[in-house]
Amino acid sequence: MVGTVNALTALMAKRAGFCAIYLSGSGVAGASYGLPDLGIITLDNVAEDVRRITDAVALPLLVDADTGFGGTAFSVGRTVRTLEKLGAAAVHIEDQVVQKRCGHRPGKRIVSAGEMCDRIKAAVDARSDPDFMVMARTDAFAIEGLEGALERASLYVEAGAGGIFAEALQAPDHYRAFTEGLAVPVLANLTEFGKTPLFTLEEMRRVGAAMVLYPLTAFRVMNRAAEGAYRTIRKAGTQGSLMDRMQTREELYDLLDYYRYEELVDRLYGNQVNGEDEDE
Repeated sequence: MVGTVNALTALMAKRAGFCAIYLSGSGVAGASYGLPDLGIITLDNVAEDVRRITDAVALPLLVDADTGFGGTAFSVGRTVRTLEKLGAAAVHIEDQVVQKRCGHRPGKRIVSAGEMCDRIKAAVDARSDPDFMVMARTDAFAIEGLEGALERASLYVEAGAGGIFAEALQAPDHYRAFTEGLAVPVLANLTEFGKTPLFTLEEMRRVGAAMVLYPLTAFRVMNRAAEGAYRTIRKAGTQGSLMDRMQTREELYDLLDYYRYEELVDRLYGNQVNGEDEDE
């Protein structure tokens, strides 16, 4: 499952053959608002990006819902109802405090298991479609160790979580402990530059992970490419040296199905000249 920060990258992921996609809270904060992932964005901010992506592709979309955008049962329920209506297939809600931080940064704080179970119950109760997945993310490994994280995950499953996202694990055997100890699918988050090594898909299959997530891989590659392009134009005064690294106009048009839309425009409005019908 790959992260898509907007509708266009969702189209690219679909064309590449992925059968499910992801919207990262960090991606929304950074790509759409130029903000750090520190609990600053709102439900409305995420909902807008969800709407754009689900309008563009019909792939199942897992959405990062942070702590439920408020942390209370009422706010968690509203979050689930909103994202489900917009076409998301699943959400994950985490057990950090409302003033959260990146799961691979130090200084994380988590709520009690009881408070997190209340979040999960509120999310499950709020959904209309029983197939809409409510996944529980736990950041407890960094704070309570493997045993504590596993104990929490078991409680979250009892509360109704349909999947577990165990954040910042550091060895394949850590994932194996979750997959063998739980009766629900387990997601492995293989984000770059964090606490989790970049295990291969086959390694994760061997330990029983049901989903492997690459949340910001394309976004980071895009950012590096854009930075280089801006520097080149500023320094050289021309984009000529960048041409072989660009998606061509024709390739973009093909991705967007441009010519089909253009044909429809011609069919609907081709008899109009300068805004007036030729018959007038």
